[in-house]
Amino acid sequence: MSNKTGGPTFPELGNVGYNSDWQCEAGMTLRDYFAAKALSGWLASYPESNSHPIVAGNADAVAKHSYMMADAMLKARE
Repeated sequence: MSNKTGGPTFPELGNVGYNSDWQCEAGMTLRDYFAAKALSGWLASYPESNSHPIVAGNADAVAKHSYMMADAMLKARE
């Protein structure tokens, strides 16, 4: 899998106030965001005839494949 994260998805402003410097905190990476979207779509499309990954005992493989899809989406952006 790629070590590229795509940078922050939803950076958060921190330490913002009167006479202070603006600082940005990373938040979730674009890679994590893509993986979450891939996982969500994948789980939503499971046919009733298949066992849910947790029941089937392959949740780790599904999560790994979600990150593989995220890596492919990041590569497509290059």
